Amino acid sequence: MQVRRVVTGRTSEGKSVIASDELVDPITIAISPGSEFHGLWGSDTIPELPDLGKRPATHDWFPPEEGFRFALVTFPPEGLLQGIDMTVALAEIQRKLPGLAESLEPDFVMHTTNTIDLIFVLSGEIALELDDGAKVQLRAGDSVVQNGTRHAWHNRGSRDCVMAVSMIGARTHRRSDGTLQIGSS
Repeated sequence: MQVRRVVTGRTSEGKSVIASDELVDPITIAISPGSEFHGLWGSDTIPELPDLGKRPATHDWFPPEEGFRFALVTFPPEGLLQGIDMTVALAEIQRKLPGLAESLEPDFVMHTTNTIDLIFVLSGEIALELDDGAKVQLRAGDSVVQNGTRHAWHNRGSRDCVMAVSMIGARTHRRSDGTLQIGSS
C-alpha cells in the first residue's frame, strides 16, 4: 500500500508552509512476502529548526547515535519460506534496507539494534519475543518501548499487523571485557 506523507516547513520569513504532500511506496523483500517497510522520515544527525521541510539524507534503515527514523512496518501472518536463495535474499535486503541484515541473526528472526523504538500497533496483532523466552501478545492500540533489546516479532494471526515505529539512535556502552554496561555504574 502507498502511504501519504505530508511534510511542513518554515520559510526564511518564518511562515509555515506545506513543503511536500506525496505518496510513499513500500519497500518489499522476497524473503518475507507480504512485509512492507515504509521509511517515512528520518535523519542521521540532530535536526535543526527552522527547517524548510526538505527530506534529510539517511544511510541505513536504522539510525546512528544522533539520528532517528519514522516508519510504518507491515508484518504478514507467518508462513513457510520455500525455495528462497539466501544469498540473493541477503543481497536484496542490503540493497533495499541497508543495515537491516547486519542486525539479523542466522535464523532471520531474532535481532538487536542500538535504538530506542517507540512502537504503536495500528491494526492486527503480533507477539513480541525476548531472548529470555518472554512473549507478550500485542493488539491494535497497544504500544511498546523497545530499549535496544534482543527480540523477534511473530505474527501468528490470520491478518497483517501494521505498526507505526519511531527509532531513535542510542549509544551502547561496553566494559573492557566486552560485556554491556547497564546504568551509570
